[in-house]
Amino acid sequence: MIMEIDKLEQKRVERAKKNILWFGIISLTMSFAGLTSAYVVSKERPDWITDFQMPPGFYISLGIILISSLTIHMAKVSIKKNLRSRVMILLITTFLLGIAFVFFQFQGFAEIIADGYNFTGPTSTITTSFIYLAVILHVAHVVGGLLTLLVVIYNHYKQKYNSEKTLGIEQAATYWHFVDAVWIYLFLFLYFVK
Repeated sequence: MIMEIDKLEQKRVERAKKNILWFGIISLTMSFAGLTSAYVVSKERPDWITDFQMPPGFYISLGIILISSLTIHMAKVSIKKNLRSRVMILLITTFLLGIAFVFFQFQGFAEIIADGYNFTGPTSTITTSFIYLAVILHVAHVVGGLLTLLVVIYNHYKQKYNSEKTLGIEQAATYWHFVDAVWIYLFLFLYFVK
């Protein structure tokens, strides 16, 4: 009887943690929707740049984050099969791909600056200021995902996950897929809405 109550309590806690994550994801989605809505409204300004080109660093980071989404998904599948070594390799690979993503985001910023557009000052534009803001906001969420991955990697090393206990990896994967989807959205939005 006590064992059944413990399992019910564990399920309730897991459901609560999942709901909190989804509440956060929905809130963050609304933030990005508001930011891109402001972008659409602002593009009617006479000083709006209509010939802005996406920097190559942003294309590379798009490929990297797509691959990282695949690696974290494979980690989630592998933990359900108790393939512990594979899970660790996939989690570390996802983490390293996340760092590479951030690097190429800043590489994209360097390319925008090299084209003569800054975030602030006399060479800034409202267009590039919006782009910087949206991308930096996204990078901040990726950094949050990287910190989460470090915790998951540590917990996996301490053998806190197995085929029966997967919540941490599942939560990290859900969040990572979210930041992946946000970058795809931002990339396509910035590419097509000029």
